[in-house]
Amino acid sequence: MSFASYKARRSVDTSKLVDELNKIDPKNKTRSEDERFWKPTTDKVGNGYAVIRFLPSIESDNLAVPFVTTYDHGFQGPSGKWYIENSLTTIGQNDPVSELNSKLWNTGEEGQETARKQKRRLHYIGNILVVKDPAKPENEGTVRLYKFGPKIYDKIKDAMNTTIDGEEQIIPYDMFEGANFKLKVRRNEHGFPNYDNSVFDSAAPISNDESELEAIFNKLHALKPFIDPEGKDHNNQPYFKSYDELKTKLYKVLEIETDLPVRKEETVSRSNFSNDKVKAQKEETPWVESSDEGDDSVDLGMKESANEDDETLAFFRQLAQE
Repeated sequence: MSFASYKARRSVDTSKLVDELNKIDPKNKTRSEDERFWKPTTDKVGNGYAVIRFLPSIESDNLAVPFVTTYDHGFQGPSGKWYIENSLTTIGQNDPVSELNSKLWNTGEEGQETARKQKRRLHYIGNILVVKDPAKPENEGTVRLYKFGPKIYDKIKDAMNTTIDGEEQIIPYDMFEGANFKLKVRRNEHGFPNYDNSVFDSAAPISNDESELEAIFNKLHALKPFIDPEGKDHNNQPYFKSYDELKTKLYKVLEIETDLPVRKEETVSRSNFSNDKVKAQKEETPWVESSDEGDDSVDLGMKESANEDDETLAFFRQLAQE
């Protein structure tokens, strides 16, 4: 490039340079939303409707079931900061929150209440075809990832294991003999999403055109990275932080300066997670999204189905005995 060309392009090149520097600036940590995921949209009163079709997993995932099971934690500490992280128990490793909760569990009733509020949240992640999305019709026909909780999981399991005479058994993930799922979201009297009215339609192929089925199949997303210790998200960030990183953040959020064991009186300052405070935080906390179907089992780790509650408490007891 000649000097004359440099002079002519200087302002353009400078503008591009600024843009590129901003992209790599370590202070610019804004992460984009993973657009592969779909979630139902709800109206002002918390109601929503969509029709989806659960899909199989890709062969390279080598999964026994066409979804993966994950755990995370989401709660606010007395510091006012939030702890929102994937749990290392997803990949079979020790997690500092679970370890802390097991110690809190041994301190008595107050510690157990705090542990409940900090407990693991159970999720399932699988592929779906968006058949009908009245609120966002542009989603229709797309293959997306879908994070759902125990209520939806139970619907799937019941459809596959029906023992009622005359009731059709459905294998939801079968592209030929599965069924569309009518997802109905209702806000209950406590302000939490409810999915009890969601039902499977009659069994039918997604399409009678196998070329269309193949096109859908070829758009399936890999699920294994969500349970891979080395897995990375769409921002090329690891799904799982190291134990030490999580512990450092946890202790900062909970304002803990030294390792436990915990004295019973110490649990009082850590149990300041009232429902009123959670409700007050909902409007200003991006993480709390009323339309997130993945939160059907728990809201900020404070409300879960009976099945999930039993499963989590059993997990705490097991840790306490080890």
